[in-house]
Amino acid sequence: MNIQVRIKLSRGMTAPEYATAGAAAVDLRAALDEGAELVLQPGERALIPTGIAISPGSPDVVAVIAGRSGLGVKHGVSLSNGIGVIDSDYRGEIQVGLINRGDRPFTVARGDRIAQMLFLPVHHAGFLVCEELDETERGDGGFGHTGVR
Repeated sequence: MNIQVRIKLSRGMTAPEYATAGAAAVDLRAALDEGAELVLQPGERALIPTGIAISPGSPDVVAVIAGRSGLGVKHGVSLSNGIGVIDSDYRGEIQVGLINRGDRPFTVARGDRIAQMLFLPVHHAGFLVCEELDETERGDGGFGHTGVR
């Protein structure tokens, strides 16, 4: 499914693009000032501007901000809140909260790919309060109830 998303650019940034035909998300880039760098020390968090604001055009669509696997695996850098949700009615600049969970400083420079954004359908739930839920084989087992192997 393809959708049209209106995008407002600032800070001299360009529109994100899909890297390959099979890519599910576009990379978001750091919109720091030209020549500026931000050094994230181990344990430190920072909010990084991207220079883009969006309008997905429908309340049935949400933009989801996810971390980049290479930053997490190689450097210990991930989203500070785990995942980002850009509601369909938000029109401000998208900013990415990063945290350095690694053991070395990590430098972010202008144009660096810091996160990825994908678009998903939204389903609004109607909640029906009840006394009991239907029975399942799993029941209320959670938190690793099936083991590791």
